[in-house]
Amino acid sequence: MLEVYKMIARVSDSPASVLITGESGTGKELVARGDSRAWSKTQAPFVAVNCGALTESLLESELFGHVKGSFTGAVANKSGIFEQAQAGTVLLDEVSEMSTGLQVKLLRVFTGTRVSASWRQRINRR
Repeated sequence: MLEVYKMIARVSDSPASVLITGESGTGKELVARGDSRAWSKTQAPFVAVNCGALTESLLESELFGHVKGSFTGAVANKSGIFEQAQAGTVLLDEVSEMSTGLQVKLLRVFTGTRVSASWRQRINRR
């Protein structure tokens, strides 16, 4: 366990994105929370999303938000999780359960490329 704490300390000094892997129940979220607290040095938001628990359309809306009228039931503009967690940490659990199309959109977020015509946010991502 001490080795895990040492690793968190090493990566928390870097602005680089961090990939945490492991079997279900091994504490990935605890590691992400620890890294988030150590890295941000403030009360920056920590948002965890279980990508396997949501339908594709709901997950896309949750991650990227939507504009009023973009689909039936979109009665107001809604900011997405990436925008809400600005300068904080987003934990995407069960990414492998997402469609490849949505994974491509995530890749675009991480590389700073435009996701869609309606989603133009620049995010402070880590």
